[in-house]
Formats: sequence, structure tokens, C-alpha cells
Amino acid sequence: MSEHIRDLFDLTGKIAFVTGGSRNLGYDMALALAEAGANVAITSRTFRDAESAAATIEEATGSTALALELDVTDEPAVERTVDRILDHFSVIDILINNAGNVVSSPDNAPLEQRPSELWHQTIDVNLNGVFYCSKHVVAKAMKPRHSGVIVHIGSTAGIVGKDRRVYTGTALGGATIDYHAAKGAVVNMTRDMAVSLAADDIRVNCISPGGFERGQPKKFISAYNQTVPMQRMGIDGKEMKGAVVFLASEASSYVTGHNLVVDGGLSAW
Repeated sequence: MSEHIRDLFDLTGKIAFVTGGSRNLGYDMALALAEAGANVAITSRTFRDAESAAATIEEATGSTALALELDVTDEPAVERTVDRILDHFSVIDILINNAGNVVSSPDNAPLEQRPSELWHQTIDVNLNGVFYCSKHVVAKAMKPRHSGVIVHIGSTAGIVGKDRRVYTGTALGGATIDYHAAKGAVVNMTRDMAVSLAADDIRVNCISPGGFERGQPKKFISAYNQTVPMQRMGIDGKEMKGAVVFLASEASSYVTGHNLVVDGGLSAW
């Protein structure tokens, strides 16, 4: 007898570790996992932000939410954080590698003017942090149990070039060459991790979101919408939730090495 569809998406009793889970898409995904029944550990560089988000998630869902401060570029800190989560929950079933940022320069410097120190900062947060978290969660929590799900958060920046014209006339720093490089690496790291960990029953997938509306200048939103077949940005609080619960749950039990693009068709032009 096949499992009921509701059971396939049910995460009751699972433990999810969400980096950068205190705001924006990270918070949306942490909330979604908790709504599906998981207990969550969420991190932020600022403990108060993680603490506030955890309290809101607990109140809204009844799941347990553990708040932790973490800079994912600090590998010893990552290892200590994994140990703290295991001390608290005993297991980590799901890792969502969400923490990342765009390190913009004031003038959104093009390739030939991009400062090397900003390149290294961007790679450190968006690529090295994913490696550190995956490494220690796999070693300490998933391989010993021959079980686990990892979801990296990539970006359409990792699969297409950015039309910089959408930033014209705005104060936004915009896309950078290093962010695109880092996210492209994350997308392909997903594939290699998936095949190397498949024998241990650890699934590894990626979600690559396009632009999501969160108070950007109207001029930018209007210009961006013209680059998207659906003619709009993603909706915060909604359109990443289904994707992450699908990939974290048994609903995707035969899916690994996949990059799920959530972009309104932007990359399909």
C-alpha cells in the first residue's frame, strides 16, 4: 500500500539545521519546516536575531526552535555549533545551507575593478560556509546514521548571467562576479556531493531562487519584472516554502543531485 501524500510531506520528529534562518528566505524555510512538524536549529551572525526568529517560530508552530549565533566562515565555530545541536537534539536529519550574502561595493564595481578582498569575502560566505557546514554535519550527524538530507541554497546567479540594467537609476549595489561564481560552484557541488554520499543514504539537492520582493525600490522591481516570464518577483513568506519541504521530506525520496529553480521562468527564456 502506498503512503498517503500527507505522510510523504510530514516532517514530524525530524531535526532541521537552517543556517541564516533568522530572516528573509532563510526564515521562510525554517518556518515551513517547523510547520511541517520538524524541530529546527536556526543560526544568525547576531544571536538576538536568531533568538527572536526562534521565538516567533515556536509560538506559530508549537515546534521547538533552537537559536544559535554562527559565522559560517569560521570553521571551528561551525564544528562547535554542530556539536551544540547534537547535544540538544541528538540528531540532525536535515541541513539547509542558506547563509550567504552579496558583498557589494558602493559603485557596484565591474569585473576589471572588483576589489580582491571583496571577492574573497563573497566566496568565503557563499561557498566556503556551505562546505564547512556540510562537512561537519555529514561527519558527525549523517554518515554515522546512514541517513540525511542536505539542501543548498543557490541562486539564478549560479546558472545565468545577470542583466545589470535592472539596477540602473537605483541605489542598489547589484550583482557581483564573485557572487555568480560562488553560486555556480554551489550548484555543481550539489551534484558531486549527491553522487558521493548516495551510498550512505544521504540526499543532496539545491534550490536556486530568483528575485524575491522585500521592499526594493519600485524602479528596480519594475525593471526586474520585465526580465521574468511571469512578470513578477517571488513572494516572501510563500514561494520557497513548498520547495524546501518537498526536498527535505520523503516526498522527494528518489531525488538527489537536483537543482530546483524557483524563479518565475527567468532562467527559461
